[in-house]
Amino acid sequence: MYSAPTFTAPTFTAPDGARLAYCDEGTGLPLLCLAGLTRGMADFEALAPHLPPLRLIRMDCRGRGQSQWTGSATYTLRQEAQDALALLDQLGIARAAILGTSRGGLIGMFLGATAPGRVLGLLLNDVGPVIERTGLGRILAYLGRAPKERTHAEMAAVLARSPGFAGVPAARWLEEAQRLWVQTPDGLALPYDPALREGFEAAYSSPPANLWPMFEACAGLPMGLIRGAGSDLLSAETAAEMHRRRPDLIYADVPGRGHVPFLDEPESLAVVQAFLAACA
Repeated sequence: MYSAPTFTAPTFTAPDGARLAYCDEGTGLPLLCLAGLTRGMADFEALAPHLPPLRLIRMDCRGRGQSQWTGSATYTLRQEAQDALALLDQLGIARAAILGTSRGGLIGMFLGATAPGRVLGLLLNDVGPVIERTGLGRILAYLGRAPKERTHAEMAAVLARSPGFAGVPAARWLEEAQRLWVQTPDGLALPYDPALREGFEAAYSSPPANLWPMFEACAGLPMGLIRGAGSDLLSAETAAEMHRRRPDLIYADVPGRGHVPFLDEPESLAVVQAFLAACA
């Protein structure tokens, strides 16, 4: 059921030769959007119509979506951060604001800590320096494994039971299922390299990394945080500590959302707008 990507989006070649897909639209403030662990460019389609005029840049990290599969050893924050910088170089962009969902936010924090001169600001979508084991365990249960559900409709029914979510119309869950899995004659296929599981398992079985120094290293950058009020990955306690350490944090809890908010909720959009204004 697994297959390598078919390229229909523009691509660029990373320094190690990997072919990576991206989308570059509009003009103005550059906003680089980085998706979650198994997700890609389409994660930001719901947000895009609500954005002010700007330059919206999205990419599929290696091993996801339409980007080349390059093996488990290359699916690291460091490599994916280098890929993001390579894309900015390809597009001739010196500095960009970064919106990172889940793992994309970790990549953003890494960039803010190691290449602050390339980052205008960082907006984190439901991720922070402490990642809860409950959420990691839930992800590990499905990561890299073809689902037993055979149709998007069946998967939408499963998604509707996602922890922390409430009040989401059935049609929205069907859209999410269509975006997150590929329908084939044999059932639903993963839109990412199943080898992503290997690195995730290794990290899950290791002692948790201390990411607070990486968060603190972003102190000079405008920063925002969107948290699903029912998130099992980012606790309310961690979000409160992030706010304590960064009193200027542009922050909102999104009711009826777990991991991760869709970004088109009113609370999410208010943070996005305030964050972009701070970056401008």
